[in-house]
Amino acid sequence: MAAANGHVDAVIAPRQTRDFLLHALEISEQKAEQRPARKHGVPPF
Repeated sequence: MAAANGHVDAVIAPRQTRDFLLHALEISEQKAEQRPARKHGVPPF
C-alpha cells in the first residue's frame, strides 16, 4: 500500500541497514537549512 502511494524511497536488505543509515546520516550532517532574511527587526521598547 505505501509503495503504491509513493511513500517508499527504497527497499534495503537487512544486512545493508547499517551502511544505508550511516550514509544517510553523513549526507544529512552536511546539509544546512536556508532561511529567508528577516524583513523587520525587533522594535525598541
